[in-house]
Amino acid sequence: MDGPLSSTGEDMGSFENPASNAETEADDTIQQESDNDRVEEEPKPGMKFATDHELMAYYMRYAKQQGFGVITQRTKREANGRVKYLTIGCARGGKYHPSHSNISRPRPTIKTDCKARINAHLVEGSWVVTTVEIGHNHSTVSPQKSRFFRSHKCLDEYSQRMLDLNDRAGIRMNKNFGALVVDAGGFENLQFQEKDCRNFIDKARQLRLGKGGGEALTEYFKRMRLQNDGFVYVIDVDEELRLRNVFWADARSRAAYEYFGDVITFDTTYLTNRYGMPFAPFVGVNHHGQSILLGAGLISSEDTSTFVWLFRAWLECMDGRAPKAIITDQDRAMKSAIVVVFPHTRHRYCLWHIMRKLPEKLGSHAAFNAGLKTAIQNALYDSQTCGEFEEKWGQFIKKYDLGENAWLQGLYNERSFWVPVYLKGVFWAGMSTTQRSESMNAFFDGFVHSGTTLKEFVDQFDNALRKKVELETTADFNSSNQTIPCSSAFRIEKQFQSVYTNAKFKEVQREVWGMILCNCILISKEGCISTYDVLDEITTDDDHVKSIKYTVYFNNEEVDVKCTCALFEMRGIVCRHALNVCQMNKIHALPEKYVLDRWRKDLKRRYTMVKSSYDDLRQNADSGRYELVVKRCSKLATRVSSSDAHVTAFMLHLDEFENKFKGLTQESGSTKVAETVQTDKGKKILSPHVVRGKGRPPTKRKVPPVEKAVTRRKNKQIRRKIFDDTSEQCEVSEAPESGQIQSAGKDDFVVLTQCSTVAQPTPPDNE
Repeated sequence: MDGPLSSTGEDMGSFENPASNAETEADDTIQQESDNDRVEEEPKPGMKFATDHELMAYYMRYAKQQGFGVITQRTKREANGRVKYLTIGCARGGKYHPSHSNISRPRPTIKTDCKARINAHLVEGSWVVTTVEIGHNHSTVSPQKSRFFRSHKCLDEYSQRMLDLNDRAGIRMNKNFGALVVDAGGFENLQFQEKDCRNFIDKARQLRLGKGGGEALTEYFKRMRLQNDGFVYVIDVDEELRLRNVFWADARSRAAYEYFGDVITFDTTYLTNRYGMPFAPFVGVNHHGQSILLGAGLISSEDTSTFVWLFRAWLECMDGRAPKAIITDQDRAMKSAIVVVFPHTRHRYCLWHIMRKLPEKLGSHAAFNAGLKTAIQNALYDSQTCGEFEEKWGQFIKKYDLGENAWLQGLYNERSFWVPVYLKGVFWAGMSTTQRSESMNAFFDGFVHSGTTLKEFVDQFDNALRKKVELETTADFNSSNQTIPCSSAFRIEKQFQSVYTNAKFKEVQREVWGMILCNCILISKEGCISTYDVLDEITTDDDHVKSIKYTVYFNNEEVDVKCTCALFEMRGIVCRHALNVCQMNKIHALPEKYVLDRWRKDLKRRYTMVKSSYDDLRQNADSGRYELVVKRCSKLATRVSSSDAHVTAFMLHLDEFENKFKGLTQESGSTKVAETVQTDKGKKILSPHVVRGKGRPPTKRKVPPVEKAVTRRKNKQIRRKIFDDTSEQCEVSEAPESGQIQSAGKDDFVVLTQCSTVAQPTPPDNE
């Protein structure tokens, strides 16, 4: 009790007199330096110490000066557990006993059966040294190298605090440790090494997220639910209650889906943890053209049933509102799952993944760089109609004798999934590839790696999203407080300058600049509809200039303009060809339908005010006020919902308030995502099995007989340990029946599914 009381007194004094606190710290530093410089006398029989801790501290100081490590070799205790006899000796004491599991690769040992030691008894409340052995049977090291002995290592509280703070900020261990080295003035001034720091951080992460992979994951999700009711997670387990798949989405992502959930990309090529579970993010694009996360999953396999489970979990989380378009790679399992879960969603393959395979599939052709590659690109990018594409495709297939090429034939059969001309009528928000998902994966690279465990992943996941939110907030600030000057006197450019975010206005400007290279010719006019041919000069990557003819239809009465390039339909940006026609017809402002809410900077979007697990409302006044209003309205809704008359009166008051404040910031109209949640009954989730991804297995090598024997012994031990752990944890509760959903309340959420069998179409033969 004396220690804590005196410590508390010092802390209180430090608030009253900072100068005296500084003097105390200086005195402590001088005292510490004097302790380090003090030369300890050799141990002798009859020396007395008040406690066993003082005895140990003395012998450690002596050992550090002499250059050897210390270990407690033997203790005897009384019936009440009190220590009465103690033997402290050299760390190299004792004999080496080889383990049977490492006969082919024995580990180094420090044991030399050194006899240097001291014995001490507890006599009348004091510790008395009885016998002493000074001599060593090995050479000792210099005092400067004593810091490498395990017994002399000490990770002080200041270093622990800095390591933990830097780790939470996502700083890697080598840089984290390097900062401590610089702060201490060199390696020799530290009483620990980088390995000790790594061990401390590993333990800190376990304490931060709890022990056990699957169990820690569920505990983390439950804590997030307590912080915010909008946090949703779904967990899929097998018969042994071992984690199989998991999906989660925070409140901010769910609210953002209202505005940016029309087009998403989905990709699973990013392996995140040592269990080999692919990270499966649902990624959209916000009003700045930045990637935004709309939900995420960790899955144990990449088959159709797993994707069906994940897509359904995500769809339920988003109130059953499916995206209008989705971009994936050519995975057959994904394609089958999309047909089942999103039957009305337009599915597109990533064009970049297909085009990068050209050298691999056709690079051996004699004419690949002598016309074949150019012919394929011309058919893809320069075709204005589906018929034109099919004609050009047939021409180069015949010219280069590729009729028997199975890869090209397969691509042609699925041309509606990847050829741009077949996808012109669909809005893709500027995304034609899964590069959005891959850029999101690259964004997480600074926070997670292949050795990341489930316990670490979710914590670092929040750190990454916190940074993503900061990037969006910065872009919002710049768009509101910075204006990009117009590059021309064209009034339509000024129209978009006033309402679009800076990133999207730059895209408009590129089209305005491109008008210089366009030559517009009136072809015909029937009533109010005029038809124009616009010849556009396009420069390719190899500096080759080619001319492409586009057709623009213009309705003079309704100021309706439509171009065959379909840039506005696909990207939401009016093309240079349409702008050229508007300029010829002296149109100074486009109708509101050409100014998309999706790219506007003057709208107040609800998701920016929604509390999330990685947000601090104290730093965001708008979010704090929003949270206050929502809570108050929820209470009122509960009270008035029992009577139609009360609801009508409440709605009238809201209408009066809304009419009174006409000048409030506009908010784009979207319905709130319903928050339906379910829960389990305290089931303990085990860590997942390690799984291997797709592709051929690793190459086998010849293994020596000795190594085979060692491996067999290790595998037996591992299997025995796994069986013991599984048996111990499975006794906690029985597994739910197949397909059963455990529910305990509407305010908690976790779904346990087992042995999921989903009705699905027969997969293709090459799946």
